[in-house]
Amino acid sequence: MSTPHEAPDATLQSLDAALRPSSWDDYVGQNQIKASVRIAIDAAKKRGGMPEHFLFYGPPGVGKTTLAHLVAESLGSPLKTTSGVAIERAADLAAILTNLEPNTVLFIDEIHRLSHKIEELLYPALESGHLDIVLGKGPSARTVELALPPFTLVGATTKVADLSGPLRSRFGGGVYQLDFYTESDLRDIVQRSASVLSLDAPQDVVEHVAARSRATPRVANALLKRIRDFSEVHERPLSASVCDEACELFGIDGLGLTKDDRRYLTTLREAFRGGPAGIRALAAALHEDPDTLENVYEPYLLRLGLIERSSRGRILTPKGREYLG
Repeated sequence: MSTPHEAPDATLQSLDAALRPSSWDDYVGQNQIKASVRIAIDAAKKRGGMPEHFLFYGPPGVGKTTLAHLVAESLGSPLKTTSGVAIERAADLAAILTNLEPNTVLFIDEIHRLSHKIEELLYPALESGHLDIVLGKGPSARTVELALPPFTLVGATTKVADLSGPLRSRFGGGVYQLDFYTESDLRDIVQRSASVLSLDAPQDVVEHVAARSRATPRVANALLKRIRDFSEVHERPLSASVCDEACELFGIDGLGLTKDDRRYLTTLREAFRGGPAGIRALAAALHEDPDTLENVYEPYLLRLGLIERSSRGRILTPKGREYLG
């Protein structure tokens, strides 16, 4: 069994970056989105320009950042990466936009974290390629229009509802929802990642990892690496039984649920009699942030049908009660 240092280019980049697909053929799943984005890119290249802006939204770990990398790679463009939380002032946005190289792909992760004031500054930049800067204050203030180099904005968010309607409209038809992955796609992803890591992963190992991956590629890769570490430390080849032992140690069951998921479900049953429970009350009982519950815990629990969201709060379903026994 090889070490992670044998993964291709792992000495030059992080292991996570090495596992990230570097071509459209390597990117598994989200087929409709891939086809649509590639058409937009190919059409723009034929016109000799940059494609219109893209907005990708969906649960964490389903490939939004990877799509931004592939857009830049397909265009042969530099990729500039930042996040909504890092752009606090108008000067921050102005510095980023005015320093872009021509034909750059600008990736803003967590774009829903932009303030409305920053959003408003983005409108003319996205629509007509210029930035309006206000100089001075009071009656002597004046607006200067700065021309920007051509660029394509790729935004990513887990909370598309937090984006204002005007900002969403600036992406036109380039708004795409990424969904959870099928187990078949996850098996393909695990097989590719095992190959990148130079791991001898039998088919039953691939299936065990895929089944516990919460329908999310990022989780699949992280779990594969943890199971690899377990097998290397115990000097045992990868097998289904090694996977089961490792996952039992990590607190991950056959559905991919963790002790934190089970604590959520148990609290909903015992502290709130199965609900309905308001998100803030539930978060307080779990000592968690409401955003963490909504974006980390609940999407997969909802997908499995273990909980429901209602206007009155969260409800433990009969399937959830059965799971808890």
